[in-house]
Amino acid sequence: MEAVTITDVAAEGKALARVGDMVVFVPFAVPGDIVDLQVKKKKHSYCEAEVVRFIQYSKVREVPVCSHFGVCGGCKWQNLPYSEQLKAKEKQVMSQLSRIGKVELPECRPILGSVKTWEYRNKLEFGCSNKRWLTKEQVATGYQYDNMNGIGFHISGAFDKILPIDKCWLMDSLHNDIRNAIRDYAFRTNMDFFDLREQHGLLRDIIIRNSNTNEWMVLIQFRFEAEDDREKAEALLQYIGDKFPQISSLLYVDNQKCNDTIGDQEVFVFKGKDHIIETMENLRFKVGPKSFYQTNTEQAYRLYEVARDFAGLTGKELVYDLYTGTGTIANFVAKKARKVIGIEYVPEAIEDAKTNSEINGIDNTLFYAGDMKDILNDEFISVHGRPDVIITDPPRAGMHPDVVNTILRTAPRRIVYVSCNPATQARDLAELDVAYRVTEVQPVDMFPHTPHVENVVLLELRENKIADNE
Repeated sequence: MEAVTITDVAAEGKALARVGDMVVFVPFAVPGDIVDLQVKKKKHSYCEAEVVRFIQYSKVREVPVCSHFGVCGGCKWQNLPYSEQLKAKEKQVMSQLSRIGKVELPECRPILGSVKTWEYRNKLEFGCSNKRWLTKEQVATGYQYDNMNGIGFHISGAFDKILPIDKCWLMDSLHNDIRNAIRDYAFRTNMDFFDLREQHGLLRDIIIRNSNTNEWMVLIQFRFEAEDDREKAEALLQYIGDKFPQISSLLYVDNQKCNDTIGDQEVFVFKGKDHIIETMENLRFKVGPKSFYQTNTEQAYRLYEVARDFAGLTGKELVYDLYTGTGTIANFVAKKARKVIGIEYVPEAIEDAKTNSEINGIDNTLFYAGDMKDILNDEFISVHGRPDVIITDPPRAGMHPDVVNTILRTAPRRIVYVSCNPATQARDLAELDVAYRVTEVQPVDMFPHTPHVENVVLLELRENKIADNE
């Protein structure tokens, strides 16, 4: 395809063009670019293509700051000005709510852009692999690398390969120093990097977190096999702990599983504490290695402010906080509610939620661990009371149908639905529409330079349903 004009932004960080009746999805292009394309995949009504030549660059194109742009799977919108990113995200939210949800919608509130557009994350995870990904340019040189080990991000479509990262712009740059120091030490000492296919190798994964109290957590995952592996691991940990006194929580895991998830793993403290502290307003939150905490701290505050505002609390309400995580929202709204009950699947998160209530002197919260569809039932509600307000912040898959049906039977006056996936949020809104109307829509950008967006919706019980419940 020659001299094709890119006309719009599409889903998953791609751009869109039309050639006759064919819709063409193109990565790493922006509206206004004129390009030659090579088709990679073709379906009946659309195809996917790659740019082989830029004939003319768009006037709105931004120069990407990251040297890994175009290869790394993250930050796909670096070439799009942030103001244009926000327009695209706001449009995406309303499009999905109307197209999938098919419910009556109010006018969308202007999207809340991120306070920071770089170094906004408080957590990053890096894989360690003995199979580094080579770019097209590197392959073309024919150079044979003596060392194929790398620390960085997994490549989409090549699960066992890692793109080595020298500098990532998404987190305070100290994290680059820490990661690169681990890499250099491992290279110097000939440490074995993990082979995901063969399931062997000592160094396998790194998680780095920081907080707005200037605390840093580093967790390194190993796989101990040889007799001296633990000794090698502890030597690395000692080196990193000495080199970076900013690290207040230095942890490690001996992970013998096939994947790098740590939810079911024992975490060992090598140095310092087993947690770091985040603050929000006058609250302090304990964040452990397994804790879920919104990765954009400053935007999380704005997101929770919206949720609290939509809840319309007067101090008299019983609030259910579904998918409460470590109880951040529950504790954040507790001072304006009579009582808050939080429910979460992960037991460790619930223990953190209870601790967070304790350290903040909050005594009007209760937390329960278990599968939401099993815990939130009619018996639970008869014991704890019918909520006046439900705040729900489910995972990307949205709410289980049993949870939606329980909410409909419970009929709280207000539902505040926080979502990281407007598509599944729209599906759930369609189910709730029988009893609720959407009265507010507020997108919040938590992830600049990516197509991801959070959205908060306020649902209010329809008048005829209020009469039925009185």
